[in-house]
Amino acid sequence: MTMDIDRFQQIRVLVIGDLMIDEYLWGRVDRISPEAPVPVVAVERENHTLGGAGNVINNLTAMGAQVSAIGTAGTGKAGRMILEKLKDSGVCTHGIISEPDRPTTLKTRIIASSQQVLRIDREVRRPISPETLARLKDIMTGMMDQVDLIIISDYDKGLVTSELVAHTVDLARKHGVLTLADPKSLKFDKYARVSVLTPNQKEAAVAANMDITCQKDLFAAGESLLNTVALDRLVITCGKHGMVLFEKNAAPHVIASRARQVFDVSGAGDTVISLLGLGLASGASFLDSAVVANAGAGIVVGKVGTATPTMAELKKVLDGKE
Repeated sequence: MTMDIDRFQQIRVLVIGDLMIDEYLWGRVDRISPEAPVPVVAVERENHTLGGAGNVINNLTAMGAQVSAIGTAGTGKAGRMILEKLKDSGVCTHGIISEPDRPTTLKTRIIASSQQVLRIDREVRRPISPETLARLKDIMTGMMDQVDLIIISDYDKGLVTSELVAHTVDLARKHGVLTLADPKSLKFDKYARVSVLTPNQKEAAVAANMDITCQKDLFAAGESLLNTVALDRLVITCGKHGMVLFEKNAAPHVIASRARQVFDVSGAGDTVISLLGLGLASGASFLDSAVVANAGAGIVVGKVGTATPTMAELKKVLDGKE
């Protein structure tokens, strides 16, 4: 494989998606509660990171890419935290707007002895208002001359509507910009005509209305989605088994996982779509870009919590030094 990943620093990326805060409470368990058969976690420390589409942004900025964001954030503490963290990372935030009665999604994970004990979600899941949609479309239209790549990070919280995706794809095609989408909605027709769709195996099975029990089933589901969703390229991620690439008029290509030890798979899909997009936008082939994305995913699942690979870590893996 020949790819200069230092070129990622030249890529200008627009991330459209559901922004949220991941809160981690770290502690230890040394007894069971007398009130119920559950562990008592003595919290020792806590930290907050960008989650959802924010984790895609984290992956991109870790590679040195220039990032702008389109989304919503609440007016409370979590919303302010999103804007502060994005600005600290050098991300353009003028595409982030507030909508009345839509607080920022906050996911709290309680971790003890490197294991997640519980997750608590505080969120609102409903489509954005017509007024918000119109504002976001106008903002996006004005940014297209400064964009090399668009990543749609859909966590099915209501921001990524069919109308927003259609507008994005139309704009991107007009300006010759790649669009990659990571779906959470199981109605894949919403993502029609994106450059690449990156579902996991479970999502692909539901969208294709098929049980996937073997590689033959997986290949059939992928080919079905290529045709029914009007896609040119598709990547189905398969956890510890790696990923499979699908492309019009080509045989499926399997890429084996590079993870040596799996601690936490949360956020691995964000790493895949980020590195895949950067590879394609820098002029690399579909296969080479996917190999880099797979290597990045192998790094992050070996870390506890939602994480990103560093440029140094990625280079080591790609050079076969780790």
